[in-house]
Amino acid sequence: MIRKFMFAALLATPFMAHSQTTLPTTQYLPLELATKAAQATIAACSKQGYAVSVAVVAREGAIQVLLKENSSGPHTGSSAQGKAYTAAAMGRDTAGLAEFISSNPANDGMRDMDSRMVIQGGGLPIRFNKALVAGIGVGGAPTGAIDAACAMEGLKAIGADL
Repeated sequence: MIRKFMFAALLATPFMAHSQTTLPTTQYLPLELATKAAQATIAACSKQGYAVSVAVVAREGAIQVLLKENSSGPHTGSSAQGKAYTAAAMGRDTAGLAEFISSNPANDGMRDMDSRMVIQGGGLPIRFNKALVAGIGVGGAPTGAIDAACAMEGLKAIGADL
């Protein structure tokens, strides 16, 4: 009788394990929202007279959108992309990260952690309901604070957490 019970348990084990397994779900920023955020960011900087580039990257750092205004400098696209990547990778604004690093010399190694990172103001994480889904970066305005202010307009346009 015990053998029959053990045999039945062994046969049922794969089915029990399968029914209990659930895969994690990942939240992401849909392309249409990434595009809307980038366009609103470009418009906000353009109203102030700044020609910029804007990048939106997915949580894992893949580029979703890269918009470059016609008269923006040649370096602004890679700057925007690096700021967006950094914001997504680190889950924080890049100006705050730059301050964090400069305030404590022990953190200086973070600058060399990944060659894709740009640690200057102008990159913001994109969150919905506190979940980090992407990063946005702006390059081309005279200061990182202006870049970040334009990016904030992009976040407002899509209803992201502020």
